[in-house]
Amino acid sequence: MGNTKDEGPFGLGWSRRNFLGAGSTVLAAAALAGISQTAQGQQKGNYPLVSDPGPSDVWQLAENPSTDNPPRTDHGDLGSIWYSFNLAHKRVQHGGWTRQVTQRELPLSKDVAGVNMRLGAGSFRELHWHTAGEWAMMLYGTARITVLNPDGTVFIDDVGKDDLWFFPAGYPHSIQGLGPDGCEFLLVFDEGMFSEEDTFLLSEWVQRIPHDVMEKNFGLGADAIAKLPTEQMFIFPAALPRSLAEDKAAVGGPSVQSTVNYAFKMKDMAPTKANAGGEVRIVDSRNFPPSTTIAAGFVTLKPGGLRELHWHPNGSEWQYYIAGKGRMTVFGAPGRGRTQDFSANDVGFVPSMSGHYIENTGDADLVFLELIRSDKFVDFSLNNWLSHLPPEMVEAHLNLDQAEISKIPTEKLVIMK
Repeated sequence: MGNTKDEGPFGLGWSRRNFLGAGSTVLAAAALAGISQTAQGQQKGNYPLVSDPGPSDVWQLAENPSTDNPPRTDHGDLGSIWYSFNLAHKRVQHGGWTRQVTQRELPLSKDVAGVNMRLGAGSFRELHWHTAGEWAMMLYGTARITVLNPDGTVFIDDVGKDDLWFFPAGYPHSIQGLGPDGCEFLLVFDEGMFSEEDTFLLSEWVQRIPHDVMEKNFGLGADAIAKLPTEQMFIFPAALPRSLAEDKAAVGGPSVQSTVNYAFKMKDMAPTKANAGGEVRIVDSRNFPPSTTIAAGFVTLKPGGLRELHWHPNGSEWQYYIAGKGRMTVFGAPGRGRTQDFSANDVGFVPSMSGHYIENTGDADLVFLELIRSDKFVDFSLNNWLSHLPPEMVEAHLNLDQAEISKIPTEKLVIMK
């Protein structure tokens, strides 16, 4: 058979022989490593008996050591703060695929839902609109986006890796993958029970209108109306578009150009905070005006870095992990605590007001998004709070002496090491 390629439905190539040969070796090694890590945790655990001689999934144990052998600080039941897009059902079509993590998969997340989508070069997420506002980040490749304003002006732009966009609820829009290999992106919606299956699709609307009404509405004859789609299109392949300049000219040029910029080039933005522990970029309505319902922090933690102890007063936090390995502990009232491990393509959740921190537990950068259903990204730093209180007050609460209290950072660092 040789190293023949299976291109797949979107031109994604891999070697079957390489995958089957090397893959089994890698997976076996990962399983053994997971067993080894778990065994070490059992030997060094905080409790006298944490061994689990019954049936176990070694793959899950390797990925979630803090769940298998939780630290002593964990207490009570917060509910699930973890899910993975890798576990979500993937809807595959000729032009791409989609999968989602909503309140159905992560019951605590009542305000935010997420969708992960892939489009091949030229493929469309068909013209549609929905009941929720759509915030998005491009994870791979490039796409052309369009959105119509109520006044008839239109926004058209090309977005690449790390670029963002926001479409208000009810605004009709489209996404088309560009060359050479299409795109993959994360969509975040400001409704916990949102579903990609419930969008208002152009293809389905025209199927629900009598032909004589469409002839009158469009000013077309029966032969033209007979060509309209008779099935849902959703994601479908198409030819690559013309250049961005040509498409803008084709819709009417500057006279119909939107005065609102619905895209945000985050790669051109300087970090909001940066130090030896990493960096964070805050994007909300203050620097991206259309994004009135989703506020974001794009965080990179260096190995050994810490997203400092903090909480958000204006909403729950929905997270998406892009790269690296991390661990988060969430503190909830009264006195509850939960620790969870995270890897790429995982979703994390922090209930509103709950204190939490995130550590980089790997040897590469940990990259993730913090998303809040709000127009502004707001957080309180524990260090910042303690350093702005009379020292005697802190001493009375924490039994620290004046010299120790003076070492607590006085500014909100966000990222620490």
